[in-house]
Amino acid sequence: MLLAVDVGNSNIVVGAFDGETLLPSWRLTTDRRRTTDEYAVLLRGLLEHHDVRPSDIRGVSLASTVPALTQTFCQLAERYFEVRPVVAHADLQTGIVVATDNPLEVGPDRIVNALAAMRRHRVPAIVIDIGTATTFDAVTARGELLGCAIAPGIESAMEGLVARAARLFSVELKAPSAAIGRNTVASIQSGAVFGYVGLVEGLVERIRGEMDGDPLVIATGGLAPIVVPQTKVVDVTDPDLTLHGLRFLYEAVHQHPSAVGLPNPVGRGGWRTAPPATG
Repeated sequence: MLLAVDVGNSNIVVGAFDGETLLPSWRLTTDRRRTTDEYAVLLRGLLEHHDVRPSDIRGVSLASTVPALTQTFCQLAERYFEVRPVVAHADLQTGIVVATDNPLEVGPDRIVNALAAMRRHRVPAIVIDIGTATTFDAVTARGELLGCAIAPGIESAMEGLVARAARLFSVELKAPSAAIGRNTVASIQSGAVFGYVGLVEGLVERIRGEMDGDPLVIATGGLAPIVVPQTKVVDVTDPDLTLHGLRFLYEAVHQHPSAVGLPNPVGRGGWRTAPPATG
């Protein structure tokens, strides 16, 4: 089995794959203070609850946008699953060419999302990941990740509004019945949700105009269910896009044995002696 781990700023999403089949997946709150051992206890408990033993895990594929936790999960993979993880970064040979001015600036989650768009759906594509930040990645028909637009996430924007406006307060993030709010709650919901829909539609239109072909618009991310039902510009919603991208990443690395990040085989009965991977 393969364990796919997507470490984001707000959540850590973990999924177990048996071949191409995604079995259980879980969403944990990102906590930079937790140690390797604490995360290991959490993961092992979740796996065992679904009858997955640590010895069943033969590989770990990791994408992390939180540098402080990259090493934590690399150590976890080595210490508790006895495998060296494949860690997503721009230098890996995956079939995606990072064609930005500085490829090393590109978040690893964006690379695996682009890979999943190409392998799981089709390219050209615009991949919208709606989370702590909302990213719009442009992927060409040749598998080039051209670049991205990055906007504050809907929750991040809401937190900033409430923090800076003394008479406003947090509300449930859902679409109200009308754009014209007749009370404060509905007014904030309208501005947050419908305002974000306008942001998504406007950026998709602009990005589409700068790309060749007819890009497929794919939405993913924990907050996608709030925005996607309110717009018609999204062609496909794929909540597991990043996890599948991590599976494709792992497979791609194994097809290129010289690629950086290839896990070294290790016996199930002993500790690994190779140094941990870095992201």
